[in-house]
Amino acid sequence: MSAQASTALIVIGRNEARHLRTSLPAVTGLFDTVVYVDSGSTDDSREVARAAGAKVIELDMSQPFTAARARNAGFEAVDSDDLRYAQFIDGDCELIPGYLEAAIRFLEDHPDFGMVCGRRLERYPERSIFNRLCHLEWNTPVGETQYCGGDVTVRAEALRQIGGYDPTLIAGEDPEVCVRLRQAGWRIQRIDADMTWHDANITRISQWWKRQQRTGHAFAEGAFLHGRSEQRHWVKEARSNWFWGGLFFATLIAGLLISPWLWLMLLIFPLQALRLALKAPPPIDREPFRIRLAYGLDCFLAKAPEFIGQLKFTLNRLLGRRQKLIEYK
Repeated sequence: MSAQASTALIVIGRNEARHLRTSLPAVTGLFDTVVYVDSGSTDDSREVARAAGAKVIELDMSQPFTAARARNAGFEAVDSDDLRYAQFIDGDCELIPGYLEAAIRFLEDHPDFGMVCGRRLERYPERSIFNRLCHLEWNTPVGETQYCGGDVTVRAEALRQIGGYDPTLIAGEDPEVCVRLRQAGWRIQRIDADMTWHDANITRISQWWKRQQRTGHAFAEGAFLHGRSEQRHWVKEARSNWFWGGLFFATLIAGLLISPWLWLMLLIFPLQALRLALKAPPPIDREPFRIRLAYGLDCFLAKAPEFIGQLKFTLNRLLGRRQKLIEYK
């Protein structure tokens, strides 16, 4: 089947003009419809998208922005009886040639699969250790999987069936939609194909800290929404963060109130990081030791900001407040 006949591209973003100048011209002729959903850009993102032939949707600024809300707006704008597949990508990404054809071929050959993704590649992994870790993080195993990220090819029928993305989620909306797809009987595949280039652009510890806070918030909310389901969505991850993050801050406080010697307990974190570096999973186990050690440190030191993210979600839920977006760039 031809991809052009029934496939739409939905790009979401804010202040991504620099990337849109490259990514949108690169998909000329691939899609029947291209939509760019803008979440309050202050640069010329909208003008760049229109010049590239995309239909531009501007979200109502009186309502809170979320990536899920933007994805839904884009899908609703292109959805029709003829639409068969929707390709979502984030505004800081660029579709890699050949991926779309491979994804649609897989979906055509496997009617019980509702979503497909490939590998997201970091465009500048050499710019920082954080970028390099993102590049490794996205190299997930090929085959049937539980989750995909924000760049996905989805069967329109499947997305309609579950009612789209949850627009209230400020993070973790992509794994959450995958949970509901699987609950509805659909399967998800990670194919052996490079899918998109991505520009994480994480060069400061403060950015890393905020990104991990957002991850913690997503773990807590995901476990709250679907933790009691058969999938046990993110229950293990949330419990791990409560334990290790709680231990970290409890040790800091105890050292202040009781004895500074108690801070020696914090050595367990670099020791655990070393253990992970020595027993890193594929493909990280093929990296130089300094990268494996950075991976281990990232996994364990992230427990602190993730704990804060989980704590924010819990407190806001108890107080009936809505958490604002946690943005790191």
